[in-house]
This record gives sequence, structure tokens and C-alpha cells, in this order.
Amino acid sequence: MWYLVIFLSALILDFIPVFAPPPWVVMVYLFVRFHLNPWLIVPIGAAGSTLGKYLMTLCVPKFSKIFIKRTKHEELQYVGKRLSRKLWHSWLFVFFFAISPLPDVVLFTAASIAKVKPLRILPPYFLGKLVTLTVLLFVGRYAVTNFINHPAGAFPWKGILTVLVGLALMVALLFIDGRALLQKNKFTFNFKIWK
Repeated sequence: MWYLVIFLSALILDFIPVFAPPPWVVMVYLFVRFHLNPWLIVPIGAAGSTLGKYLMTLCVPKFSKIFIKRTKHEELQYVGKRLSRKLWHSWLFVFFFAISPLPDVVLFTAASIAKVKPLRILPPYFLGKLVTLTVLLFVGRYAVTNFINHPAGAFPWKGILTVLVGLALMVALLFIDGRALLQKNKFTFNFKIWK
């Protein structure tokens, strides 16, 4: 039953194209709380995430022109078209994107706007999620175990600082001007992406 909860939470949380908690948080909680088998959690969670992202790509084209500015829409379309090159190039790009800390929403939004075929993104994304979830599960279990065994009265400043830096990085990645980076090798930010 808990494995079904893992699959559904991964599917739902990865389907949401806006800021939602990452599904691995639910997986780590259930893993630690109920002592589930990590070698079942990882493929089930990866399958749920992959299906959720696929369903998101079906919905994004209908809503992207309403919520995203034209310039950001064109930038995402350009990034998506880069996925239409040789199959092994796009697979390698998606795999490394999936194991990186970059938000997956950007990749799948770009792919859906450019109408990239699912075969070009779903298999390498699934493989990347297998790697990422394996690392996150075991690191998460280590962090939770250390937090529970944390000495009373001590302040966990390293953990709080890590969370704040991670959140700042995620927000900053949303505003990177991808077109300038890919076409001109110029690293800039564009804060006017919403209508």
C-alpha cells in the first residue's frame, strides 16, 4: 500500500507545473517511517515521476501562452528544439539534466512547447531519476537519522544554511535567460517572465 502512495505522490507532485514539494521528500519520509525497501521505492518513484512529467507535457501547451510572456515562451521553444537533434545527444542531455539540481519543470515545459516526441525525453529522464532517487533516499535517511539523534540545545545551522542556499538556487535557475546562454554564451537573468 505504501508503494502505491509513493507512486501516486510522485505522479501528482511531478504533474504540477508550478512550485510543489519534490516527491522525494514523501519517499524519504515513508522510507524512514515504515522501513520500506529502497530498491522498490526507487523504480516505483521514478515511474511515477516520469508519468507525471509526461502528463504535464500534454497540458503545458494549452496554458503556456496564457501565463508565460512571449519572450520566455520563445526561449523555452528554442531550448525544446535543441532536444530534436540526434537521439543520443538529446538522451545524454536529458539524463544529465535529470541528475542535476536543475528543476525538471523547465526541461519538460520547453519540450512540450517545442512538441518534442516523448521518446526523446522520457527514457533518459527515467534513468536519471533512478540515479537521483537512489542518492536522495540514502542521503535523506542519513540526514533524518542525524536530525533525530541531534543533541538537545544545539542549533543545526548547517542544515538550515543548506536549505536556504538550495531554495535560492532553485529560484535563481527559473530566471536564467536560457536563450542568451545557449545562443550567445552569455550568462544573464531575466526577471520579467510572467504576464
